[in-house]
Amino acid sequence: MKRESKIWWTLTPREPEQLRKLFIGGLSFETTDESLRAHFEQWGTLTDCVVMRDSNTKRSRGFGFVTYSSVSEVDAAMDARPHKVDGRAVEPKRAVSREDSCKPGAHSTVKKIFVGGIKEDTDEEHLREYFSQFGKIEEVNIMTEKNSDKRRGFAFITFDDHDSVDRIVIQKYHTVNGHNCEVRKALSREEMNRVSMNQRGGGYDNYNGGGGGNFGGGQ
Repeated sequence: MKRESKIWWTLTPREPEQLRKLFIGGLSFETTDESLRAHFEQWGTLTDCVVMRDSNTKRSRGFGFVTYSSVSEVDAAMDARPHKVDGRAVEPKRAVSREDSCKPGAHSTVKKIFVGGIKEDTDEEHLREYFSQFGKIEEVNIMTEKNSDKRRGFAFITFDDHDSVDRIVIQKYHTVNGHNCEVRKALSREEMNRVSMNQRGGGYDNYNGGGGGNFGGGQ
């Protein structure tokens, strides 16, 4: 029986790679795969580590990715913020999938989420009970009709850390009070305008090496 259990354990699938990956922005142009690995492997085993470089010049594009062997190691690295690599402050964030990277605000740093499709009998306690697993909640605002207390089927939840929001949105499905709901980042008018400008500028945020935003390269 023990032998069967051991075999089953070795065949247990690893957590999805996307959930084990961090985007590291603001890297020094001097940072290498090796120095990036040396820093982030303090919080776990890395299965991949790469500094993104221009295909022609081989110059660093100022960002990279590290992939851990488990989500708990990713959580440990994020809990250890702020990070400095080669003497420069860097910004780690949960990596966004290629599929989701084209969605408005996919790379925006926000602390608020929109929760849609919630049922009328869902109250603040239900929302807090479910979403508190992702981090400390500062405010829950269930929207109601202007001239009555009738709920409109959506809410906004504010956290004390943008990483809580990133953890939530990379998870595809959420069930609150027995019902599936839609969750996405809540963007202010200013943030929506910034996203629109980035898209018109060719390069979404900084994944395509564009300037600006939080993920530009460093000296």
